[in-house]
Amino acid sequence: MIAPAVEVENLSKRYPGAVAVDGIGFSLPPGSSAALLGGNGAGKTTTLAILLGLLLPSSGRVRVLGEDMLAHRYRVLPRINFSSPFVDLPHRLTVRQNLSVYARLYGLRRRRERILALAQDLQIAEFLDRPLGQLSAGQKTRVSLAKALLNEPELLLLDEPTASLDPDTADWVRGYLEAYRAQSGATLFFASHNMGEVERLANEVMIMKKGRIIDRGTPQALVARYGRATLEEVFLAIERERAPQRLRAS
Repeated sequence: MIAPAVEVENLSKRYPGAVAVDGIGFSLPPGSSAALLGGNGAGKTTTLAILLGLLLPSSGRVRVLGEDMLAHRYRVLPRINFSSPFVDLPHRLTVRQNLSVYARLYGLRRRRERILALAQDLQIAEFLDRPLGQLSAGQKTRVSLAKALLNEPELLLLDEPTASLDPDTADWVRGYLEAYRAQSGATLFFASHNMGEVERLANEVMIMKKGRIIDRGTPQALVARYGRATLEEVFLAIERERAPQRLRAS
């Protein structure tokens, strides 16, 4: 039996006066692509941070690539990576220097070749020697994605992977992520507010609200269940607390 790429049981994260994640559980098969949907403050980013080992859960169990993240985090970290346009790399370093630092941290042997290959793939070669602080928001997003792919991760965690990208570049990046998953067998787990992106990339969608997973399924199954035409309509209906029965009658 093949172990899940991610296995979460009764996971909670509590702060004084607030519960960010409230007893959630799920598992992701290897090679799958899953999305977290939810409004601001739903618990999506907290969940990703716990999977990365950046936050300790208040309770619950997390296994990533067969390892207990609380007990053996450092066995897992070389095999995963993360990208977010909201987490900046050092602005004074050039793109090449930033990627070189992370390549060394991941112990890559052919660092120069890997950086150049990713620079060509993600169309950032022309500004490799430009300080990161001089790049546009969209260019920084592509650099962040290059950083996340340096070690060819088996689990790629993404927070709003195409934020700040123009529609054409965003579409191209989604195609690149699909190809990476198909070629490598990696598992993708991402949070996004872009419903078209979720419908295209995700095999499974988990909808979070107030720290809980309140519904889940394929994009097509969720659309059918709520009697709506698109996933965006489903999301808006859930955020506005309409029941499925009412949706079908409306």
